[in-house]
Amino acid sequence: MRQGTTPLLSGYRVIRTCEPDEVRAFLHRFGIEFDVTAKDARGLDACINTVCLPSIQLAYVHYGATASVRTTEANCDYWVVPPLRGYLESAAGKSAVVCGPGRAFVTSPRGGNLIRSQEESSRLSLRLIGTALTRQLSALLGEPLDATLELATELNLAQGYGRSIAGYLRRMIADFEIGGSTLCNPIAANAFEQFIMTALLLSHPHNYSEALEHLDKPIAPRGVKRAIDYIESHLESVITLGDIVAASGVPGRTLFRHFKDYRGISPIGYLRMARFKRVREALQQAEPEEDVSEIAVRWGFEHLGRFAVDYRKRFGERPSETLKAHRVRVPASRPPSH
Repeated sequence: MRQGTTPLLSGYRVIRTCEPDEVRAFLHRFGIEFDVTAKDARGLDACINTVCLPSIQLAYVHYGATASVRTTEANCDYWVVPPLRGYLESAAGKSAVVCGPGRAFVTSPRGGNLIRSQEESSRLSLRLIGTALTRQLSALLGEPLDATLELATELNLAQGYGRSIAGYLRRMIADFEIGGSTLCNPIAANAFEQFIMTALLLSHPHNYSEALEHLDKPIAPRGVKRAIDYIESHLESVITLGDIVAASGVPGRTLFRHFKDYRGISPIGYLRMARFKRVREALQQAEPEEDVSEIAVRWGFEHLGRFAVDYRKRFGERPSETLKAHRVRVPASRPPSH
């Protein structure tokens, strides 16, 4: 993640104050206690900017002064906290770590998770709604959870899933800062959330990792076909992994493995590919008043620059070229008017 003193997401300010009680009142609603000494409180300049999706929230946090936050038993969510500037002293249960830029602290729902920040430090705070994340894990396992999900407390942002999530959070911030974010579209927001949660559960260590690794139940091609049929018939709707799993009738982790065996791609990857195909079909059948942006947004693609790049990689031409070719053909095929 990038370093610096310039606040991120400044257009989405939730709180800016020098009063400790205002910070305490704001954080209390999330099951978090805020603490700053009387001496350090003189330098308090708290800034919290937040963007929200249905299942995740991303905040930029800066306190100015040395301060600490501690989760209470009321906290039901999971948090990934990457420092942007300075260091965080973090403790969860018997585990204590010091995290700087490039390494994030991860918390699970429990009381007593502690994060102490340096003066003038800043960080991001990714909140994953507890019910949404555990529902995603249950879909992958194909059965209800019998114990609370416990995530490993450190995440290296320089490799693997950590590197991927760092890149996706940068894109998320950039999209919101330029206004008109891709993620304002429910289909696009859902796809983003599905990636973040599924990749976390499959790549970051936790107490169900071994159970996910040993899901090798055989799956007939008809299970993959049921999943594909469901995806193809619901492309204009918000689709979750749980929906696909329920339609296929097999656990999500098993479906992921065998979907790749039969189709060479993950179920979520197939969903994205299918939406690209629908966009192409819509461009090839567009009405005179329709344009590329309108059609792309309809199928969940709002970041037109990125959409155009991915479209060209898939089909060898820009979406505008597909539309133009259609409009050249249509007049030639129509009978002359009298």
